[in-house]
Amino acid sequence: QVQLVESGGGLVQAGASLRLSCAASGRTFSNYAMGWFRQAPGKEREFVAWINWRGGNTYYGDSVSGRFTISRDDAKNTVYLQMNSLKPEDTAVYYCATDSRRYRDYPPRDYDYWGQGTQVTVSS
Repeated sequence: QVQLVESGGGLVQAGASLRLSCAASGRTFSNYAMGWFRQAPGKEREFVAWINWRGGNTYYGDSVSGRFTISRDDAKNTVYLQMNSLKPEDTAVYYCATDSRRYRDYPPRDYDYWGQGTQVTVSS
């Protein structure tokens, strides 16, 4: 059973930084790509970032590109989202997610496993 547990959210002021973590268990972490999504109240879930299984390919949503960085530490079975220059519009619940296909080098259309989410609130 794949489990994803996010942490690191909180309340910060605009311009600050946060680093989110997502600890994965239940399978060989290094074989799988990972992604981050977010959902703000009243809005649809939005793609934030994705990293392939080897860590060499990354993709970002337009609204976070240049400010956020996704990375992974296979020794710790953890994927990170470094968020810099935070804006009030970044306020959302952030989720990590993954799918069932190994050795993926491009983002999937669908994701099979989701974490419970961590709240990020950015005040102006």
